[in-house]
Amino acid sequence: MAIWFRAPRVELAPFIESFWFAHDDVARPHALERILPTGSAQLIVNLFEDETRAYDPEAIGRCESTPGTILAGVRSRFGIIDTAEQQSVAGVCFRPGGAYPFFDAPAHEVANADVPLESLWGVQHTSILRERLLAASTADAKLDVLERTFLEAFVRDRLHRAVVYALTAFRHVPHTTTIARVTNAVGLSPKRFIERFKTEVGVTPKTFCRIRRFQRALRAAHAGARVDWSDVALSCGYFDQAHFIHDFREFSGITPTLYQAARTEHRNHVKFLQSNNQPV
Repeated sequence: MAIWFRAPRVELAPFIESFWFAHDDVARPHALERILPTGSAQLIVNLFEDETRAYDPEAIGRCESTPGTILAGVRSRFGIIDTAEQQSVAGVCFRPGGAYPFFDAPAHEVANADVPLESLWGVQHTSILRERLLAASTADAKLDVLERTFLEAFVRDRLHRAVVYALTAFRHVPHTTTIARVTNAVGLSPKRFIERFKTEVGVTPKTFCRIRRFQRALRAAHAGARVDWSDVALSCGYFDQAHFIHDFREFSGITPTLYQAARTEHRNHVKFLQSNNQPV
C-alpha cells in the first residue's frame, strides 16, 4: 500500500496534524483490525466504495453499515474496522480538540461513533467533497482537495482559551495528577472546565490524560521488538503493573503481551484476534 501525507498550512496546523491518502492496486482481504483510541478524531473518505462497516466488539457478527464519508469521533475504547475498506481512502488526522472548529456538533456527541459527514455538513457539501476527491487524478491533487475544503470550513477562535491551555499542559505532562493544577489555572470552576473540555475535545480531562498516557506506552512498546512492560509502565507514570494492565485492557481490549503479538506496522492498528488467539 502506498500512503501520502501532507502537513497542513500554517493557519490549520494547530488543529490538523495531517491530510493523507492511501491506495493499494491489489484488493485487500476482509481482515479485521482493532483501532486503538488516540484522543483525536479523524475524517475518513472511502473512495473505493461508498460504505463504512463498523463491527460490534462484543458480537463480531453484528455489522452496521454507514456511508463511506465519516467523522470518526474521539474514542475512549477500541473499535474494529474491515481492512478491505483501506484499498483507496483519503482522510484528515485532527489534533486533540482540532475537529471542533470545523463541525457544529459538540465533540462528546460524536465520541465513540462513526458519524456520516452528511449529518454534519449536509448531503450536498459531502457529495461535492467526495466527487472532487474521485475526480482528482493524483495523490497530490486529492490532498489539495482536502486542504481547500478545510480552509473553507475553518471557523476561527472556536476553541475556548481554557481548553487550549489545558491541551498544551497535558501534552507536556499527560498525567492525571496535573488536572487539578490546570483547572486552578484556567479561571473556570471544575464543573465548567470539564463541560467545556468535553464539548470541544470529546472526553473528560481525566479520560483524555489516561488515553495520552496509554499512547505513550504504545510508542515505547512499538519502538523495539522486545519490550519490558514493567519499565514501560514505570516510565509512563502508572502506579504499578496492575494499574497499567487495567488501563491497557480498558482501551485496547487485550493485554500488553497480546498487543505485542498482534501489532502491525501502525501502532494503533492491531490484528483482531479471537479468544483462541487466531487472527480473524
